[in-house]
Amino acid sequence: MNNRRVVVTGIGAVTPIGLGREDVWKALLKGDSGVARITHFDPDEIGLEVKIAAEVKGFNIQDFFPDKRKVGSMLKEMDRVTLFAMAAAKQALEDAKLNIREHQAERIGTYIGTGVGGLITTTGDHIKLMEGGPKKIGLRSIIRLMPNAPAGQIAIEYGAKGRAKSDSTACASGLDSMLDAYMYIKANRADVMISGGSEACINPFSVASFSNMMALSKRNDEPEKASRPFSIDRDGFVMGEGAIIVILEELEHALRRNAPIYAEVIGGGASCDATHIVAPDENGDGASRAIAEALRDAEIDPTQIDYINAHGTSTSLNDERETLAIKNAFKEHAYKVAISSTKSMVGHLLGGAGAIGAAATAMTLFDQKIHPTINYGTPDPKCDLDYVPNVYREANVKYAMCEALGFGGHNTVLVMKAYA
Repeated sequence: MNNRRVVVTGIGAVTPIGLGREDVWKALLKGDSGVARITHFDPDEIGLEVKIAAEVKGFNIQDFFPDKRKVGSMLKEMDRVTLFAMAAAKQALEDAKLNIREHQAERIGTYIGTGVGGLITTTGDHIKLMEGGPKKIGLRSIIRLMPNAPAGQIAIEYGAKGRAKSDSTACASGLDSMLDAYMYIKANRADVMISGGSEACINPFSVASFSNMMALSKRNDEPEKASRPFSIDRDGFVMGEGAIIVILEELEHALRRNAPIYAEVIGGGASCDATHIVAPDENGDGASRAIAEALRDAEIDPTQIDYINAHGTSTSLNDERETLAIKNAFKEHAYKVAISSTKSMVGHLLGGAGAIGAAATAMTLFDQKIHPTINYGTPDPKCDLDYVPNVYREANVKYAMCEALGFGGHNTVLVMKAYA
């Protein structure tokens, strides 16, 4: 039996409600919403029905990398999705008090998920091509838009010479990357993994596409109340952006350098619905199988789970069927588990969604506080569990679970416990 234990030693966050672990956690406990009218472009000028999103505010890459020449090069070579990831990775490594160059770099890897990659570069350069011809396309377009750019650029910046890759499983991408990173350390292929997810695709193309799918909230007059998971009057998710990078580390490696420890990762599971490219399985089968696999891997009983960080998108089908999946997996214990949706405050970070959920789960175990699901108003008879409505809760949480469910039928679950 593999006795290598994996712990969370660092968290970096670039989000719609703050920059940095401490500020983001305070905002989550407070119930702050990061949703507002779109400022990246004028939605009225384009004629978009949806005019709101959860944008990262006050982000300047030079605040993280002060060298102006370096920043100039980064801005040329990196799409916003990579800049977010670079900033969050810097925060996470500093939070973990980890200098990679003081350790065996070949045993440190980089797994960063993204659902879309450099979409802002892709769409912007396509317009340049159509309007000005091929000479208008820069030499760096490919390295800006490729989905593996965040993982590669972080590895280059910090000299992490272990395996570097990018999972792209839609909204499960960030959590998939963390699950793969956990398994890689467990298999003794690495001692430290820089893992998580990043997304930056709030632009006219993506907003129009999701809007035409009837997936987005049109609550333009009350943006801060638009994301309302599990409430009967929910009308769609809110697009978000940002990056969350988490340092996963083998326990003995962490103890030798006296690293901070937020939580221990003890298991994970994944599945595919194999039913529909967008709609979750009507019986919650795929998600409930992923939960069951994660619990088996963690070697704990379902009744030991105290908290679930739900996918909780604020769409009709997701919330109803995720609730059903939890009931299928936990039976009567489902009614005793505290559940909350981080998306009620930060919107849907797509490829970064599972990573911010996992970071919140780790902080729940560390701080013994559960952040609320805000905007929870009229209950939905089909969503009848304990969603920690509107106000954070002090709690005794020993075991917790994070879920991420993505287009394509991807279901990923990570189980953590309080470190002792």
